[in-house]
Amino acid sequence: MTGISADSFSGPAASKEVILATKRQTIALFGGTFDPVHFGHLRMALELRQALGFDEMRLLPSHQPRHRQSPGVSSRQRSEMLALALAGCDELQLDERELQRGGDTYTVDTLEALREELGPQVSISFCMGTDSLLTLHRWHRWQRLLELAHLVVVTRPGWHLPEASAATGNAELAKLLQQHRGTVADLHKYASGRLVLRAQTLLPISATQIRQLLGSGQSPRFLLPATVLQYIEDHQLYTESVATGDQ
Repeated sequence: MTGISADSFSGPAASKEVILATKRQTIALFGGTFDPVHFGHLRMALELRQALGFDEMRLLPSHQPRHRQSPGVSSRQRSEMLALALAGCDELQLDERELQRGGDTYTVDTLEALREELGPQVSISFCMGTDSLLTLHRWHRWQRLLELAHLVVVTRPGWHLPEASAATGNAELAKLLQQHRGTVADLHKYASGRLVLRAQTLLPISATQIRQLLGSGQSPRFLLPATVLQYIEDHQLYTESVATGDQ
């Protein structure tokens, strides 16, 4: 029987087939309280998936985030609003694993469970904003995060990773972030371990703003999906203004 030579894989078409056959699966997570979900969340998640070429982008509502004030509505209601927002959008998926686990929400626990489920070869990226990155050293077992996944940080144009420990308040974190800088290509080449900055123009919408509008009797229409606003009105949510919370 004639063997297959290296020449059998030459040429643009053959090269493309080999790349596709060996492409690493890429899963991205975009976590938050989504209290409530709005167009800023949704547009950011969609742009990240399209720009970075993820196979999946999962929106991950937290149950009881340890690092911030408890959300004003139940985790089930926040998840139901997110499901309404994602209806008809095949490019974004809802992942309720943190709600199903219950108790305090720790990102490291979520990533450990997902890594065990998907195995060591799948690329996992956890997406966050710069505020979260600069307080990462306060997260539970934060040093383990890059062992389990990549970190994709959404920044505003012109933002740069802090080089001095004073910028983050933690020398170990500043050093770790510099050592793990990576590229978009690394997200597809490796399963974990890279920090990738993604400059993006963010929509000027916040969940705090929406809650304040609702609490003062004003309409947040056109800041969030109409189906989500209808759910809020039907369940009479956010009737009292809340000044703090996630964006």
